[in-house]
Amino acid sequence: MRSTVVTFPEGQVSGHSEIVGSVSVGVRHGLVTALTPFHPLDHTWPDQPADLGTIGGLRVVDCVTGAMSADGEVFLGEDIPVRRGTEGWEWLVVHVTDAPVEVGAQVELSVDAAYRRSLSAGHTACHLAALALNAALAAHWRKEARPDALGHPDFDQSAITSSRITPNGSLDEYRLGKSLRKKGFSAEGLDLDVVSARVNDTLKAWVGADAPVWIDVPDPGLTARRTWHCALPEGEVSIPCGGTHVERTSQLGTVTVALNRSEDGSALTMRTSVAPGA
Repeated sequence: MRSTVVTFPEGQVSGHSEIVGSVSVGVRHGLVTALTPFHPLDHTWPDQPADLGTIGGLRVVDCVTGAMSADGEVFLGEDIPVRRGTEGWEWLVVHVTDAPVEVGAQVELSVDAAYRRSLSAGHTACHLAALALNAALAAHWRKEARPDALGHPDFDQSAITSSRITPNGSLDEYRLGKSLRKKGFSAEGLDLDVVSARVNDTLKAWVGADAPVWIDVPDPGLTARRTWHCALPEGEVSIPCGGTHVERTSQLGTVTVALNRSEDGSALTMRTSVAPGA
């Protein structure tokens, strides 16, 4: 098997390819094709869920990242023992099904387009919300901090502990601990109602700007270092990202965030919601 060629960065949701390998996934079957439109769960930063759909008429119940060593041993997901993109390894999209398909068979691959759209909307909104949050919290920094793509202190990347994309939304969790205070962030006087309002006003303006969104794809391999871009009114922004996205901010309809702080004050969550076409 050779590394899987992926077409999801261009927004593809269908394709035709050959089954080039099959691996066991518990009691299920992991089918590998030469080319696929399916976006698998990333084992290093599992923020966007796997695509669903069909392969050769079989339901794809999961889609995971696989890596094959030089001696032909295949590892899946969290069991992969090397860093993403390590040379000498083949990187695979593994479509999980309840039934096998013979290696060498030609198959049609079809992604659930509606589900993909909902995840793409959630992922684009997640990036925009992070940038808007950075701007809204800029006054809480007491030291010079690493800037984001718009020049604001990058709270999101400095404090984030997890990010999960959901259909038409996302949930981001941040740590407000000692290490963040040492970096210069002060939560003193943090009014979440005020911050939320600022973030939502910014998001409303960005959605209304109908800004174009695109992915820079240096090569068609699964582990290519892809980059998300958006031409916002304040300037073009870019963020390394392996997920899928909408093509314009206006496709998001309405984007709003809700911020909550833990009882002990040590953590902050941001739930982002998208209402397409609203």
